[in-house]
Amino acid sequence: MNLRQVTICVAAVLATTAGCRAHAPGSSAPACNLPFEMPQVARPAIPAHSVSVADFGGTGDGYTLNTAAFADAIAALTAKGGGRVVVPEGVWYTGPIVLKDNIELHLEQNAVIVFSSDKSLYPLVETTFEGLNTLRCQSPLSARGVKNVAVTGRGVIDGNGDAWRAVKQDKVNPRQWKDLVKSGDILSDDGKTWYPSESYKFGATSGADQNVSTWAKTRADFERMHDFLRPVMVAIHHCENVLLEGVTFQNSPCWNIHPAMCTNLIVNDITVRCPDYAQNSDGIDIESCRNVVLTDSRFDVGDDGICIKSGKDQAGRDRGIPCENILVDNCIVFHGHGGFVVGSEMSGGVRNVKVSNCVFSGTDVGLRFKSARGRGGVVENIWIEDIAMNNILQEPLLFDLFYGGKSASEALAEGGDAEVTDIAPKPVDETTPAFRDIHIKNVWCRGARRAMYFNGLPEMNVERVTVENTRIYATTGAQINESSDVVLRNVKIIPEQGPALMLNNVRNLSAEDFVCPEGLERAFVVTGSRNRSIEVSSPQITGANTSLSKGAARYVAIK
Repeated sequence: MNLRQVTICVAAVLATTAGCRAHAPGSSAPACNLPFEMPQVARPAIPAHSVSVADFGGTGDGYTLNTAAFADAIAALTAKGGGRVVVPEGVWYTGPIVLKDNIELHLEQNAVIVFSSDKSLYPLVETTFEGLNTLRCQSPLSARGVKNVAVTGRGVIDGNGDAWRAVKQDKVNPRQWKDLVKSGDILSDDGKTWYPSESYKFGATSGADQNVSTWAKTRADFERMHDFLRPVMVAIHHCENVLLEGVTFQNSPCWNIHPAMCTNLIVNDITVRCPDYAQNSDGIDIESCRNVVLTDSRFDVGDDGICIKSGKDQAGRDRGIPCENILVDNCIVFHGHGGFVVGSEMSGGVRNVKVSNCVFSGTDVGLRFKSARGRGGVVENIWIEDIAMNNILQEPLLFDLFYGGKSASEALAEGGDAEVTDIAPKPVDETTPAFRDIHIKNVWCRGARRAMYFNGLPEMNVERVTVENTRIYATTGAQINESSDVVLRNVKIIPEQGPALMLNNVRNLSAEDFVCPEGLERAFVVTGSRNRSIEVSSPQITGANTSLSKGAARYVAIK
C-alpha cells in the first residue's frame, strides 16, 4: 500500500476501557476506542510528483537565501496539481514559505530549514492570535484555505526565535542576562526585561490584551510595533486534510504550531522545542479545529505544551466554532506551563476530547483547564486516562475559572495563592464560562506543590468531574472550591504537610475509598457557607481529624 494513502482510522464506538494507540503506517486497525463519535481521519492525498528545492536554484549552504527557490518549487508542483517538495540534507536559509493545495514539504535526514532573522521579510498580515482577529507578522511557514497539505520527514525547522523574543531577567542565568544586555541595552523601565528592538518595546508598553494590541486601528498603528507582533512559526488556518509527521520544530518566535479552523488534522511523531525562557512559546495550539489525531510526539517549551483553544471573549463567541473530536495519545511534555491544556481562549467551546498514555515531567501544571469571567463558552465531554507525572511545580490537576494571564508559578509568586474566601456570585449570561462532564482516571504523580486545585465560579461551578484510580504525592493536599457533583473514587493523596482534602463551597461531593496518611492532625477541612451534601468514605478520616466551618457539619457525612 502506498504510504501516502494510508488512513489512520478512529473507531466511533462508545467505550473507554482500552487505551489509545496510534498504529504504524500500513495498519488498518482503529487508533483507539473512543467515548464519543468521531469520523475517520485520513492522511492528505498528495500526488506522486516530486521535485527538489535544489532543482530551482536552492542552495543548502546555510548562507544563501532560498525564499524564491521554495516558492518556485511549490508553484511548479501546483501547476501539475501538487506533489512533494524535497529538502535535501544541508542548511536551507530562507524567508517565509507558503504551502498550497496538495503540497507536501518533505525534509530528508540532516535537512535543516532556518528562517531568516531579517524582520522585513515578514510583512503584517491579517490573522488570528490568542483568539482574536488582528494583524501580525507573516508566519515563517504557513498555509491558508487549502486542502491536502503536509510537512513530513526527519529534518529540523528552526524559527530563529531569539532574534524576535523579549527575555525576562528572572528566566535566565546571570551570564545569559549579561550577554543579552551587552548585545543591545534596550530594557524595560524597571530594568527587568530585555527587548530585541525599540519597535518591540513600543508595542509591549503601549497597551495590549496579553499580546494583542488594544489601541491600534490602522495598519500604520500596527507598523509602529512591527517587531512586537512576532509570528507563530507554523500557521495552518482554514485548511482541510493536514499532516505533520516526523519533523522537529524548534526555536519559534512565538507559538510553535497553530492549526486554526482546520478539519481533519493528523500530527504524529513530531518534536517541538524552545528554550524554557521563551515567552509564549507554546508547543501546539489547536484552535477551533475538528477531527484531530495527535500521537507519539514530544514537547519541551517555555509555555503550554499541548493546548486546545476556540477563540476569545466576544470574538470567539461570534465565530462560534468549537474545538471538537480531539484525540491525544502517547505524548510527552517536559518543560512548559502545562502538559495538556484547555483555554484560556475557549469561548467557542471545547468538546469530545480524549487524552491518554501521556507523560508530563517538569511542567508547571500537568492537566490545566483555565478560563475567566467574560470568556463564555463550554468545555465538556473530556476523557483523560493513564497519565504519569513527575516533578510538577504546581498542580497535577488544575481547573481555574479565575485565570489572570499568568502561569501558575508566576501567579503564585505574585500572591495568587491567598486564603480562599466566599466570593459573591454574578449573574449568569453568555459571558460565563463553564467546565463540566470531565472524566479522569489512572493518574500518577510524584512531586507537586499542591495535589489538585479546583477553582470554579460561585455562579458557575466546575461541574460533574470524576477523578478515579489516582495517586498523588505532593507538598499539600487537594483544594476544591466552588465545585458541584464531584466524585473522587479510589483516590490517594499523600501530603507532606497539612490536610489531604480541603473543600470550600462544594455541593454534592462524594469521596469513595479516599486514602491519605494515618495520623494527620487535620486530614479533612471544610470552609465556606455554601456547602451541601458531602460524603467521605475513608478509614483515615474521622471526626477527630476533621475541621468543619460553622453550619457545614449537617451537610457532611464521614464513613
